[in-house]
Amino acid sequence: MFTGIVEEVGTVVAIDAAAVADGDARLTVRGSLVTSDAGRGDSIAVAGVCLTVADLGDGTFTADVMPESLRRTALGALVAGSPVNLERAVRADGRLGGHVVQGHVDGVGHIRSRTPGPRWDDVVVGLPVELAGYVAEKGSITVSGVSLTVTGVGPDWFGVSLIPTTLAATTLGGLAVGDPVNLEVDVIAKYVERLLATGRGVAR
Repeated sequence: MFTGIVEEVGTVVAIDAAAVADGDARLTVRGSLVTSDAGRGDSIAVAGVCLTVADLGDGTFTADVMPESLRRTALGALVAGSPVNLERAVRADGRLGGHVVQGHVDGVGHIRSRTPGPRWDDVVVGLPVELAGYVAEKGSITVSGVSLTVTGVGPDWFGVSLIPTTLAATTLGGLAVGDPVNLEVDVIAKYVERLLATGRGVAR
């Protein structure tokens, strides 16, 4: 589990292009902080996607990206040199600084607009219509691994405000209109929907 509080911005070192052609990928990322105490089998969120450490190098880690992850996320668009938000799995005795994030991306959105404020940016993100029902104003959403509060919603979009820390310490500060972002909606909303659909959330 993660919290959506980015620990550092890492850099993609390499992507195995041959593996991508077969439907999966092998991704190597440099991140000195997240690898400082990492071991094989540990989980690290890369741009909001939970990946398992397969190999470790000098300040780098390598992970296998399955076809399902490539279909559901924007990881396939990464190239060597791409910056990525990184977060280690939260410790049981750690603070839940953001919200409950699984690293299971639900879909890919795109930046529709960004309006600079005096010290912040207001950003509108387009999202697949099938995810819109899970997004609520003042609720939480994860955008490329960053826990954010929703400021507005529409039939196929939502708004967020990026504070100075988010602009400076994550990749969201450098995104342009049209750029893809990984989206994970609040897991509580998905469980509520499932309970209601099965009739188990209805009092008898």
